[in-house]
Amino acid sequence: MRIIVDADACPGKHMIEKAAKENNIDVIMYCDITHVITSDYSVVKYVDKGFQSVDVALTNAAKKNDIIITQDYGVAAMALGKKAYAISPKGYIYDDNNIDKLLFERHISAKVRRGGGKTSSPKKRTKEDDERLYQNLTKLIKQKD
Repeated sequence: MRIIVDADACPGKHMIEKAAKENNIDVIMYCDITHVITSDYSVVKYVDKGFQSVDVALTNAAKKNDIIITQDYGVAAMALGKKAYAISPKGYIYDDNNIDKLLFERHISAKVRRGGGKTSSPKKRTKEDDERLYQNLTKLIKQKD
């Protein structure tokens, strides 16, 4: 089991690394070359800048029982298809029971935006998001035992 992070836009790195260190789990953070990420614990892998370049690299690297941290429902769906776990940076666990609904809602929102409509902006990150991420990430790690 490894934790693989879509790190282009991933707050909560400190909580991810805390959970990983406590459980002796490797962390690999993927980002494109326009970002600078430093870590004393995680391995940072840079990919070329390009549409979905990080998503493709991360998905290709994912293996059964890895934990994928992403806010992208498409990446989460592909991870689940590889029998990996998937969780959002706010700590919400994606699974076979909720991913279809989330993908459908994403589709509807994109359709509204293409038609000139507006959809709500993401809410600002809270301390509760950090706590949920840590708790649910730890829960997923413990499932390997």
